[in-house]
Amino acid sequence: MRIVSRLRDVLTVALSVALVSTLSLGAAAAEERLVIWSSEAQVPALLPMAQQFEEMYGIPVQVTELGFGDIRANFSVAAPTGEGPDLIVGAHDWVGELARNGLLEPIQLTPAEREEFTEVALDGFTYGGQLYGIPYAIEAIAIIYNKELVPTPPATFDELLSVARRLTDRNRRQYGFLYPNTDAYHSFPFLSAYGGYIFRFTEQGFDPGDVGLDSPGAIQGARIIQRLAVEGLVPQGTDYQTMQGLFTQGQAGMMMTGPWEVDNVKRARINYGVAKLPTFDGNVARPFVGAQGFMINRFSPNKILAMEFLREFIMTKEGQLAIWREDPRIPALRAAFEEVADDPDIAAFGASAADGIPMPNIPEMAAVWGALGDKLTLIVNGEQDPESAMKDAARQVRDTLAAGR
Repeated sequence: MRIVSRLRDVLTVALSVALVSTLSLGAAAAEERLVIWSSEAQVPALLPMAQQFEEMYGIPVQVTELGFGDIRANFSVAAPTGEGPDLIVGAHDWVGELARNGLLEPIQLTPAEREEFTEVALDGFTYGGQLYGIPYAIEAIAIIYNKELVPTPPATFDELLSVARRLTDRNRRQYGFLYPNTDAYHSFPFLSAYGGYIFRFTEQGFDPGDVGLDSPGAIQGARIIQRLAVEGLVPQGTDYQTMQGLFTQGQAGMMMTGPWEVDNVKRARINYGVAKLPTFDGNVARPFVGAQGFMINRFSPNKILAMEFLREFIMTKEGQLAIWREDPRIPALRAAFEEVADDPDIAAFGASAADGIPMPNIPEMAAVWGALGDKLTLIVNGEQDPESAMKDAARQVRDTLAAGR
């Protein structure tokens, strides 16, 4: 946290008077309290910030803990009635639904302020050409490898294939490389490596009218997915639990997943490392990136105060590091990331995320998961060729979206 000097105290008291005066001029004067809804992980970091904000501006900050899965639904009901919080802490893929429903306040950052963040983090909170959140963390999948079996992680897909073939012994249930191969989220780096996409990303955000599941790059990536399964390198229908179990038992050289799995690997006493995803014929594999951040209630009477809280704490290196200590995901602010990048796990997952694209934050993404997952199952089982499967998936998504218009 910033250490506030005597001069700073004088200036911030003056600012707080101006803020409160501004808010009290309208007929709907602001209640002198800032309310934040957050899940358990961020609360320990937010409470000291709340106390400091009150000391600086004389405005109490109430941090209310809710289950992560409850925040969006409760906010959608409470915000339009004027009963909602001023700020919510949540995932970037909430933005499309909440912004489309008119519940979020657009946020204006200067070019210099934008430059302080990893670009993909801001992209995740962009919808309709507007920014709707201040990110504090990002995450993406990478390669976690067992150093006893894979001393040096592969830099290219050809190297990965070589290691996988050398280590795979299906009779002993030992594998060189595993990932959940019918899961759309974990399969996306294969689809993206040659330019495939789900929805095209533009300056306005994701375009639901441009579905890319049947693009040449996505089809080429699907062929690789089928190749791994046909060769028996990644068995048909490998699910997350199977991958996790084999790796933590020392029976898999590499797995493709995210930082949430590191604690399990440590508990299993695996001598592990983390590496960014390999390249495919010189092309960068682009995983989905998830971003976490703070969003402002459009119906809040305290929007100026809410933005001041974000600028004073969440947009600072100290603030993002405070949250990172409680919820150790990759900091979205470049200066905070650089502070912790000497941790090889953070550095590798951060490098992977920097290559990635945000998981689409538009409501139309709901039409993709089932359609793509079903077709991936047919692909890895050898029941349908990749080209026709991906064309079918794209057609199904387009038909679903057309029916919903």
